[in-house]
Amino acid sequence: MVAVITITRAARLQRARRVHCDAGTTANESRCNFYAQSTVSLATALNPYIGYAKAAEIVKESVATGRSIIDIARDKKLLSEKEISEILDPVRMTEPQYPLEAAKEREKKAKS
Repeated sequence: MVAVITITRAARLQRARRVHCDAGTTANESRCNFYAQSTVSLATALNPYIGYAKAAEIVKESVATGRSIIDIARDKKLLSEKEISEILDPVRMTEPQYPLEAAKEREKKAKS
């Protein structure tokens, strides 16, 4: 019975939010892009290519300065523009993929 009441309340709240809050609301696309590029979790995707220590440096700088992870990675020139675009591609990040050539090369050097 409690579950039914909870679900009913949730449905009412959701309906009220749609009617009163969502009508006419639009996303600020540039701000959304900024947040997407600034999330420190992006550094996780960089780890196989530049290593944990360098990715951690980028995160620390991003947190300290408020600059995006992508901007800092570009400025440090640790990766080419093509590599940054490929590694941080949202579609690529959300689907299973093999590492790019850059990661494979880094792995070979580490084993040598």
